[in-house]
Parts: sequence; C-alpha cells; structure tokens
Amino acid sequence: MSDDYIYDEATGEWVQGDAAAPTPAAADVEVRDAVGNLLVDGDAVTLVKDLKVKGTSQTLKRGTAIKSIRLTGDPQEIDCRFDGIKGLVLRAEFVRKR
Repeated sequence: MSDDYIYDEATGEWVQGDAAAPTPAAADVEVRDAVGNLLVDGDAVTLVKDLKVKGTSQTLKRGTAIKSIRLTGDPQEIDCRFDGIKGLVLRAEFVRKR
C-alpha cells in the first residue's frame, strides 16, 4: 500500500494514489471542429478565422497551426499552447482538424 494521495477533481476528494484511476474529464464529451470532425487530445488544429486574444494585444491569424490540443470537458472549448500565450482556450467552432 502506498501513502500517496491524489486529488480527484471529479469527486473533489483526496483518494489513495493506487486507488485512483486516471479518468479524464473530457472522456464522455464529444468535441467537433468547425466542419464536424471529431477532436481528441493531442490533435493538431488550424484556425479558420482571425482571433483577437483577450488580455493581450496579439491576434492569431487564420491558418495558424496549433499543435497538441487538450479537451477540457466542455463540448465547445479546447485548451492549447501557443508561443507567448499562457492558458489559451479556443472555441471548437474556430478550428479545423489538420
């Protein structure tokens, strides 16, 4: 038995490390891009519209490639990384799977 504990975000409780099975919050949500393709964690996407980024003076241009997305559990939001922007969340309606 391990004395390690892991915080389970789904239940809001601390559970023993070996008892907690990693269950992604996005596993039960189907996320589709602007043209209807199913998105999964790790996909690469391309922007279909110029988007102004809130909190910065930066604009992401149409055609910008975003690598390795993560699903958030919301059917319309994806979490991603882009140079110089931390915590970027995009709406699925503005991206297309590559």
